[in-house]
Amino acid sequence: MVSTQALRTALATTLERTDLDDLGVKYEGKVRDNYTTADGRRFIVVTDRISAFDRVLGTLPLKGQILNRLAAFWFERTASVAPNHMISMPDPNVLVARECTPLPVELVMRAYVTGVTSTSIWTHYARGERVFCGHRLPDGLRKNEQLPQPILTPSTKAEKGDHDVSASRAEILAMGRISARDFDAAAEIAARLFDHGQRWCADRGLILVDTKYELGRDAKGEIVVIDEIHTPDSSRFWFSDSYGPRFASGEDPESFDKEYVRRYLAGIGFTGDGPIPPIPDDVRIEASRRYLEAYERITGTELSPDFDPPEARMRRNLGLG
Repeated sequence: MVSTQALRTALATTLERTDLDDLGVKYEGKVRDNYTTADGRRFIVVTDRISAFDRVLGTLPLKGQILNRLAAFWFERTASVAPNHMISMPDPNVLVARECTPLPVELVMRAYVTGVTSTSIWTHYARGERVFCGHRLPDGLRKNEQLPQPILTPSTKAEKGDHDVSASRAEILAMGRISARDFDAAAEIAARLFDHGQRWCADRGLILVDTKYELGRDAKGEIVVIDEIHTPDSSRFWFSDSYGPRFASGEDPESFDKEYVRRYLAGIGFTGDGPIPPIPDDVRIEASRRYLEAYERITGTELSPDFDPPEARMRRNLGLG
């Protein structure tokens, strides 16, 4: 495991933004800077930015390297489960992928009633709502309890700074942005990937609680997985061995995803609206430590991060001079 001191040192060189316009046309997402080339490739630069509550909150040391390497691991691992857009990983922060047209919906799979955001299933359930995204939920569920079976709760894809909106299949189709055929094909891919991810994690003492998938259509018209899968940014993970005792005592499960940052911010009164409070360095370091633990638990290998200044290193590895 990377030492706390190394993470503290890395605070000085976090990758907040990039300027690699000679790669191609730039699109900046919440976490990823994307560069599209004329020959149908996309260079995805995974920055150290962290987003939650649909806001960019700051940076975490080494976060981009951890997420990029973990996404590459999962893309290679699940290629036989569902096709994806990955071509190569020429730099710890960079993934080269086939250019795709994103589907206008996020596929969110949930296996537990949990969460702290305004869009979380627990927030709705605690208000007394018993239908969530078209799924009828049983009475008597407690926070963090397992659902009878995993459910798909799709959401609209918000622009950076806006909020995603959870909706049922019927509501998504009524918006007229995606056909029933494409939605159902994407939903089937999401269900297969979630089942595979849950089983892989269970063998490593982890619970894959929920996750979101993004899919797109490639140049051949095939629906493929894009962006990332099963990382601490897109997924919630709990420890299997402590889940039961903590659930029985009413405690929140141990986790190592960005829920740690969400809980910190919610604890000081920030849930997405208004000015973003600064995140203390100790919280940033602990969040990165949890991301590292996620990587090492899931892959079974230790991460050897690159501490060189990221912009110069990327230019060198991408042959940009």
